Amino acid sequence: MKGFFSLLTTSQVQQILCSFPVLNAQQISLLEAPGRVAACDIVCPEDLPPFSRSTMDGYAVRAKDVFGASETEPALLNVVGEVRMGQQAPSTILEQGEAIKIWTGGMLPKGADAVVMLEYTKELDSSLVEVYRAVTPNENVILKGEDWLKGEVCIKKGTRLRPQELGLLAGLGITRLEVVKRPDVCILSTGDEIVAEDQNPPPGKIRDINSTTLTALVTQSGAVARRLGIVDDSFEALYAKCQEALDLGADIVLVSGGSSVGARDFTLKVFEHICSSPPLIHGVAIRPGKPTIVSRYRDKALFGLPGHVASCMVVYLLFVHYLVNIMHGLDPETGLAFRRVKCGEIFPSVAGREDYVRVRVKEDQEGGFPVAYPVYGKSGLISSLVIADGLLKIPRDSEGYHEGEEAEVMLLP
Repeated sequence: MKGFFSLLTTSQVQQILCSFPVLNAQQISLLEAPGRVAACDIVCPEDLPPFSRSTMDGYAVRAKDVFGASETEPALLNVVGEVRMGQQAPSTILEQGEAIKIWTGGMLPKGADAVVMLEYTKELDSSLVEVYRAVTPNENVILKGEDWLKGEVCIKKGTRLRPQELGLLAGLGITRLEVVKRPDVCILSTGDEIVAEDQNPPPGKIRDINSTTLTALVTQSGAVARRLGIVDDSFEALYAKCQEALDLGADIVLVSGGSSVGARDFTLKVFEHICSSPPLIHGVAIRPGKPTIVSRYRDKALFGLPGHVASCMVVYLLFVHYLVNIMHGLDPETGLAFRRVKCGEIFPSVAGREDYVRVRVKEDQEGGFPVAYPVYGKSGLISSLVIADGLLKIPRDSEGYHEGEEAEVMLLP
């Protein structure tokens, strides 16, 4: 078993998490797909658009027939028809010296290769029009297949589906698709001193903060959050709740509190009993977040998170969010934002561990790097997280940063 005296680095923990597999695929409707991850390449079943169409109200022409046209020397064309939106273009081919009136979205007639905007024309009568400006081939036209060609891969496996990808699928008539199953994350809080947030705590007890914070973080990561409530500080109660989470199909179980080495910290013992093996991780060389446990039951992960809210949130962002992305088949850092900053003060540290310091980030009035200032507060205080904009990382081989030095900040969600 790895104890706190053989702490793993952040990169070592993340490497271990990479051994978990991507979850299985499931088929869903297009309306259920926002934010989901494509489980396979999606190939265009047809050209998009399926026909060449006008982007302007005007006249469909052959570009060479209006070459050199101007206000002083307009081109004179015979109007031989009209194409409205939603109508099929005439079957006849546009001949030399001819034009067809067309409306935005209308199907480009055969023989035409451009559209002259209506404001650069003058209708002399129903069959004759003057054109005052030349156009180039394909001007004011979207060609058949110009967006996507039949047989092209339009969405790659592992793409998180945004509104624009969903619009593309709708345009191609794809109404059902294969996506990666969303990780199911069960959340437990431990502690005899914890009560639910809707209760009035008696003396000696406090409301549960971590369950709500973790639920919001899990949802932002694109996973399914399931709260299983508060568990008393006993081996039997915690074991029963963790087993319930696994029976419910949890891919990840989060237990906040009870991960340290106190007399009533049962998380490690429960995980060892469930998994019949020592933990993958017991202690990480970071601050805050050192007393972190990760165990594996088949392809499911069990996390013992620190009880202090700041520590809990740091561990979530560094490791749980990382694993949610792995299970989705995404780049592990998807959804995290980083900024280069200059240190507004001295940031001291101790070599041998990574420090994640809560900071406020202020824009430099002269247009240079933004400036980071520390937010002081103990890891059990929620106020420092409310005030902070991000977490400034101090590498484990560093003794800190001097004022004015550059550093990296992971922005809080």
